[in-house]
Amino acid sequence: MTQIMLSRVAERVYWMARYLERAENTARMVGVYANLLLDMPRGIDLSWYSLVDINDTGEAFNERYKNRDERNVVKFMLADDTNGNSMLTSLKMARENARTSRDVVPQDTWEIVNELHLFAAENIQRGINRGQRHHYLYEIVKGCHQISGLFANSMNKDSASEFIRLGRTLERADMATRILDAGAAVILAAEESSTNISQIVWGNVLRSLDAYQPFLRDERGPVTGPAVARFLLANELYPRTVLFSLNRLGKALARLPHSSEPRQIATVIKDRVIAFDGYQDLGTSFRGYMNELQLQLASLHDCFADTWFALERNDD
Repeated sequence: MTQIMLSRVAERVYWMARYLERAENTARMVGVYANLLLDMPRGIDLSWYSLVDINDTGEAFNERYKNRDERNVVKFMLADDTNGNSMLTSLKMARENARTSRDVVPQDTWEIVNELHLFAAENIQRGINRGQRHHYLYEIVKGCHQISGLFANSMNKDSASEFIRLGRTLERADMATRILDAGAAVILAAEESSTNISQIVWGNVLRSLDAYQPFLRDERGPVTGPAVARFLLANELYPRTVLFSLNRLGKALARLPHSSEPRQIATVIKDRVIAFDGYQDLGTSFRGYMNELQLQLASLHDCFADTWFALERNDD
């Protein structure tokens, strides 16, 4: 692979994959959170603002909005161009990266990504308003799946494909830790009000990652916090778990040059996930562990950037 591929094109396809995964995950979170709030019993102090906390975007939200109500949070998560993690921002950035990478991705990629962005932007009020939100978000998730299928079935398994895999799987691992953290936070709030809502919360945690049916097939038992946390962290077969994502990362890294340092970091994170045994207490210490995993995943991204994406800039 040439150095130009390792810098400009590699960075573009990596971020295209991350932004597409982020857009899908944001759509999933908003949809599942709406269902969670409907299922929650009265007396549980759970607000839409928790979605902002999950994504560490509180400062940006509070600069823009005074009220932390449903409409403002959903607008911020889906449509706000001041939120770098919003769904529309993610699709816009995915489209830009697809536009400048057309020579290394399947021919239809640019057209499909562009159409998805246009649909999302033109129909955004359907997502902000309650009436058609579910169907709108479903169409976003379906569009992202279409693009992932295009990459899987119509693309050479070369270096560009491996950088797409890096972006997608790192974003998935990070999101799984954030959703687990959110579930633990809700349970802690419920314990303070002496209400048992464990099955409701953890069931919705699974649904947010499309993992409810795979969990039931694998566990063959009740939906409990320890079982869900163990599944989403350490299951090796389901594509949206942390361990599966780290295994996929390892395979992609093994096929890329100059990958010794990123492989070492990924192995450290993987070993830590495998060794974790704190499933019986999903309280404050578990949330701290999730935060530490997120920081480690961020450091892995920084290593990717230093190893490959900065090569050309360093030569200027």
